[in-house]
Amino acid sequence: MSDLQTIVLGGGCFWCTEAVYVKVRGVTDVESGYSNGHVERPTYEQVCTGTTGHNEVVKLTYDPAQISVRQILEIFFLIHDPTTLNRQGNDTGTQYRSGIYYTTPQQKEVADEMFRQMNQDKVFGQPVVTEVLPVSNYWPAEEYHQDFFEKNPHQGYCMAVAAPKVAKFRKTFAELVKG
Repeated sequence: MSDLQTIVLGGGCFWCTEAVYVKVRGVTDVESGYSNGHVERPTYEQVCTGTTGHNEVVKLTYDPAQISVRQILEIFFLIHDPTTLNRQGNDTGTQYRSGIYYTTPQQKEVADEMFRQMNQDKVFGQPVVTEVLPVSNYWPAEEYHQDFFEKNPHQGYCMAVAAPKVAKFRKTFAELVKG
């Protein structure tokens, strides 16, 4: 068995991002939280003000023997818009920015290479604005945010925003869906 690794991703609302990654083979744990801001132990209410500098993120623990950093990031770029600064759909503010927060030099190298390639190939028709930084000041979100989609699949936001992202992942990366 290989050693597990961690990477933190900000792709807009953490409910949507978490809803996808809990279904990914090789991802052993997904935790919604806040990172890369300046407030210690921020609350959801504080982060929503946009003044903490924190991003809504998911912390992924994964087995690199089962899934690569590249595959994790390919999913990430499929399920959110990495070209909008401080916005995902109707969610606006710095807490919804696109971010890859790495814990190893290899994760940074893979992210930087993908970033360069996508911008060079104009994959999205506009420049990718995803920030690539070391994870800092991570704090887990409140318990009611954890597994939100799983606990509330018929909630309006989940049906309108999260469910289509899960379906898109399942269709595009069928070989990576947990059995």
